[in-house]
Amino acid sequence: MTSKIAAAFVKAQKAFGPALKTATNPHFRSRYADLSACVEAVIDALNDNGIALMQQTSESDTGVTVETVLIHESGETLTTGKLHVPASKQDAQGYGSALTYCRRYSIMLLGLAPEDDDGNAASRRNVPTPDITDHLAAIEATVTGDDLKAAYKDAWDACQGNQALQAKVIAAKNARVERAKQEKAA
Repeated sequence: MTSKIAAAFVKAQKAFGPALKTATNPHFRSRYADLSACVEAVIDALNDNGIALMQQTSESDTGVTVETVLIHESGETLTTGKLHVPASKQDAQGYGSALTYCRRYSIMLLGLAPEDDDGNAASRRNVPTPDITDHLAAIEATVTGDDLKAAYKDAWDACQGNQALQAKVIAAKNARVERAKQEKAA
């Protein structure tokens, strides 16, 4: 039976953010959503709905195989199925690159798509860049986790799809979370 995780996953998926294309591939001179951007886009929504993200690997002589497993607090699980990526070289670096690539694409199988920067850039022509200064200050001033979630959502919405601003919002949230951990430890 998977009724609990299915309902929780639907709620979580509605809250997924875009996988921001913040990394650059120097060989193709293109931007892409790296593994951390993919995790960042889904992890809060999953956790807020009682779902943990786990990625299991399987042995392979030619590359790596990853299966993304979602574990609900009820004990129910969902899986993306196994995804195999061949290693470009039969050495640690080749297998490491294949593993990162495989983990990233396995997360995308949850229904995540990298933000379409070409389409967004075209639709933002002649649109002024929103001022999110007050939103960043609001994130910094939060006291509780619920306050942070609300300020983060408001700031994200205020970005109007601007990737550079969204990256600032993510950085502000991460800095506030880190500061809260330090305050708690002190």
